[in-house]
Parts: sequence; structure tokens; C-alpha cells
Amino acid sequence: MLVCPLAGQALEGKYRLMGSEVRAAFEPLREVLQTSSAVLYFGRKPFAFGAVASSDGYVLTKASEIVARKGFTVRVEAKEYTDVTVVATDFDWDVVLLKISADGLVPVEWAGEEVVPHGTWVVSNGATSRTRRRVRPGIISANTRIIGGESPVVLGVVLKVEKDKIKIGEVAEGSGAEEAGLKSGDVVLKADGKDVKDRDELVKMLEGKAPGDLLKVTILRDEEEMEMEIKLAARHKVFETPRTRNDAMSGPVSQRRTNFERVLQHDTMQSERSVGGPLLDLEGRAVGLNIAYASRAEAFAIPAVDVQKIYAELLEKGLKDVK
Repeated sequence: MLVCPLAGQALEGKYRLMGSEVRAAFEPLREVLQTSSAVLYFGRKPFAFGAVASSDGYVLTKASEIVARKGFTVRVEAKEYTDVTVVATDFDWDVVLLKISADGLVPVEWAGEEVVPHGTWVVSNGATSRTRRRVRPGIISANTRIIGGESPVVLGVVLKVEKDKIKIGEVAEGSGAEEAGLKSGDVVLKADGKDVKDRDELVKMLEGKAPGDLLKVTILRDEEEMEMEIKLAARHKVFETPRTRNDAMSGPVSQRRTNFERVLQHDTMQSERSVGGPLLDLEGRAVGLNIAYASRAEAFAIPAVDVQKIYAELLEKGLKDVK
């Protein structure tokens, strides 16, 4: 008779990943998530989390998750807030600052600038009920690093270079380029009034721009110069990110999961609906803001030191806009 060598080593249910004993061990961190993380709802469905940034109702979350949603609500603890204002957005980091009409909230405590070592235990928000947060434990699984990728905003065209000329190869359906009237074969001469000499130069001009911004482009078509104004769009809305076999096994992932200046990588079990909230260490400090679920083994968080800078910049921008 064959005997499984691991049979005698099997853990009792209460000691497994989310067994009762494990949940009890992480209860202090669950309480931090309960008071200092927010849940964003569209109708009755949660679609993202947020980090409470101030006692008077500022909340940070993932920007690309709220773009197409109007009339969403925010829940902190058991209270739901329907009066939600979008204060300012940093599209490069994919972070948005929200304001709800609240007082006396408990903001997250951000960690300092220290490096978070490999193997450090961390905790994210897991599936949650309308009144009770749950935890998902994991570890930091890679060095803090850049996540590359193409420009996060696009004209909606595929470019090609022929005899030192930048030509439009294809125009994406439903893009700002199509709407403006760009056609395959057009030659790009200028963007924002500046001569464009190569593809990289044109891509560089998109830095710092956000979806909805307009870019003036001068093109040459049949020996005639024409000027067009093109509405930029988020890359993931126009061009589908290539999916690997691992992606296919991961289920729905974040639409925006590339092109971040710096991230912490961890392996807490997430989904495309569980990003936007704080990533806690065992002391209950936020070491990052969860910004993307990339695959079944990869989740990305913006390091705490960067989040604090982003928050200060967004707050200042929002106050200027009010004035």
C-alpha cells in the first residue's frame, strides 16, 4: 500500500493560510485595515480599496479604477459616504486623491524611507463584507524596482520610420487619432508646435500628459500640411496589453499594471478589485499603496516614501484648483 509521505505533516485547518488561528494572529492588522482603509463601491459592488490619508476625509486610491465610474461611494468602517469629490490625479503613478465629507477618521501611519527586505511579512485587504475588513498576508518577494512599459497615454496610432520620416502605420479604432482624422500614411512633422525628428522624441512629448489632454499635431498628407488636435487616451483603453500564459492563469488583472517609476513587489493574494489600499507591515505601518495586481504571483505597491510625496503634491494641486 502506498502512503503519502506528507499525510502525517498536514496542518489542521485552523493553522492553514486563512484558518482561525492564522486570522487571530493577524487580528491587530485587520483592525488597522478596518479603521484606516476605505472600500469603494459602484452600486452594491466593491471595485477598489483606498488608504485614509487624513482625519478630515482625504483618501488615496488607484486612479484608473474610477475613470469610467460616476456616482461611486466610499465606505470607511461601517459608514458610507456618498458625497465624493475627485481632488486631483497623478496619472504617471496612477494615483487619485479623493475627498469625502468626514471628520475624526484614523489615517494610515506611513513607514519611513527604510528598505523593506525580502521575506518581510505584509498584509493587504482581502475580500470584505460591507462592514468588516479581512486580511490577505504575504511577503515582499522582490527588490524595489522600476516596472517599464510604453507611455501610459497614447495618440492611438502605430508609428513606423521610413527614410527618416515618421509615418502613421495604423490608426486604432475608437482612438483620439481616428476621431481627429489621422490616416495611415500620414507623416508627422510637428507636435505642440515643435519639430519631431524621431519616434522617441514624439513619445517624450507625451510625458506628464493625461487622458483627455489635447495634443496639436502637424502632419503631411499628399504634399499638403494639415494641423489636427488629438485627444489623448490611456494606453490600456486603446491597446490591449499582451498576455502571457501566466496571465491567462491569473484571472482578471489590473488594466494598468506597467510603467511605474518604482514599486514594491509582494505575493499577497489579490484581484483586480482589491488594489488601491494600504500594504501593511507587522507593526501596522503602511509600507506602500497597492497599485496593481499583475499576476497570480505578483502584486505591486508604490513605496511609502513616494506615496507621501504624491499625497503632498496632489493636495497642493487640489488647493490651487479650488482657488
